[in-house]
Amino acid sequence: MFNFFVRKPRFRKIAFGLFGVAGAVMVTATPAAAQELTASDNTALLTSLWLLVAGCMVFIMQAGFALVEAGLTRAKNIGNIMAKNLADMAVGALAFWAVGFAFAFGSDTGSLIGGDNFFLSKMPESFLGGGDVLATPSFFFFQVVFAATAVTIASGAMAERTKFSAYLIFSVVMSAIIYPVVVHMFWQGEGILSDLAIGQARFTDFAGSTIVHSTGGWAALMGAIFLGPRLGKYGPNGEPRAIPGHNIGFVVIGVFILWFGWFGFNGGSELAMDEWVAHTIMTTLLAASAGVLSAGAVIWRKTGAMDVGMAGNGALAGLVSITAGTGALTFTGAVVTGFIGGIIVVYAVIAIERWGIDDPVGAVSVHGICGVWGTLAVGLFARYDDAFLGRENAGLFYGGGFNQLVVQAIGVAVVAVWVLGTSALLFKTIKETIGLRVDKQEEWEGLDLAEHGSPGYSLVD
Repeated sequence: MFNFFVRKPRFRKIAFGLFGVAGAVMVTATPAAAQELTASDNTALLTSLWLLVAGCMVFIMQAGFALVEAGLTRAKNIGNIMAKNLADMAVGALAFWAVGFAFAFGSDTGSLIGGDNFFLSKMPESFLGGGDVLATPSFFFFQVVFAATAVTIASGAMAERTKFSAYLIFSVVMSAIIYPVVVHMFWQGEGILSDLAIGQARFTDFAGSTIVHSTGGWAALMGAIFLGPRLGKYGPNGEPRAIPGHNIGFVVIGVFILWFGWFGFNGGSELAMDEWVAHTIMTTLLAASAGVLSAGAVIWRKTGAMDVGMAGNGALAGLVSITAGTGALTFTGAVVTGFIGGIIVVYAVIAIERWGIDDPVGAVSVHGICGVWGTLAVGLFARYDDAFLGRENAGLFYGGGFNQLVVQAIGVAVVAVWVLGTSALLFKTIKETIGLRVDKQEEWEGLDLAEHGSPGYSLVD
């Protein structure tokens, strides 16, 4: 590029002229802009900027989910997996813009669902955040990538046997209705979970262990049940058989991408750029690290080998586990929560497989079960009042009593009932109409050929 300008004096003169004009504009405009902006305006702008950055980090998590799912499944289905994850973002964004955001954050109707602002038609200038106000486009963007996350969780549990058309229908309904109603229950501020309290104890889920992750996990469970296991997963006597993934490198890279994105996932949920952002990032880091070590140690002890995929799921288990209480737990509490999450995920994966439920990536265990644990952990370890708690020392181990634990359990149950019921109805309807699963021949050949017309990998001489 430098040589180009050296060789072309004309272009060099034009470029320097443009830079000069731009500099003059900035110099003359900056003082006026500074005079017009108040301290409150600057805070709002900073908050909105941080939310956009955090939202971009969460957006990148889609790539992480795609790589983890692809790595833990077979090469003949990689194109289908990438197509599903691509669709989750594209279809989900449009569905959430058209309907989902209104159901989630529209004016309350019966403490269950929003009733206005479809297509952002009555978009307010701002939403209240953790500091001052934040611009609605920033808030919408941050929420839409959360919606995509909830949907994508189910993709892994349904891998290698789901019709692409059927999955698209699920993605639309999940983005537009099932997930937004859960959001309205708590994060909108007037839903049934936001009013759920026992004495001083109020239900809380800071960044979505239940609201996002268990929601996706319960939908994943219903999808896996209605689909049934992959061909060859269980022997004649019902004993589970291993179906190895094709690329452990994809898995590890995907885990690191998700880990990175989670700093925005939890940090952005502060809805303000303040000192607690750093706290949430630290608890996120520590919980994930503890999850890697505990899951790796448990699977090593059980099998005599340190399974890399399970260790990766340990990291994700720690991340899911800390998400509800990331702003309320101490650093030690985060380590304990993540460590227990890593242990839980190993035994949950084994148990679910033994129950005849085929979940190729462990989505139900990582997101559903560990999401429950993370939400309950708030009732045990909550120390600080930065997670909508309304008080400090709310956790049982800090003298807060059992009420916080009980109210957390009730909230978990309410979300589980809604998601399990609606997703079961959805999958049953799809199964009885267009069909949910590809036929046996297509499954043996791989979904890349059957659903997309070409292999995900092409070997060239």
